[in-house]
Amino acid sequence: MPLPKRRHSNQRTRLRRTHYKLSVPTVSECPRCHAAAQPHHACPSCGYYNGRLVIAVKEKQKAD
Repeated sequence: MPLPKRRHSNQRTRLRRTHYKLSVPTVSECPRCHAAAQPHHACPSCGYYNGRLVIAVKEKQKAD
């Protein structure tokens, strides 16, 4: 199997890796509780999606 004669330079490697980045997730408002939620996902605060309950969300306990 052929092998490269010399290794790639650091600049060449870094130029290739400039496109490896994360994108910011889209956030919309839940129509039921108006909390921030991703579109086409169940709301993490109320558990509703498309007008019906999909996830049973536990109540947050307050620290005394």
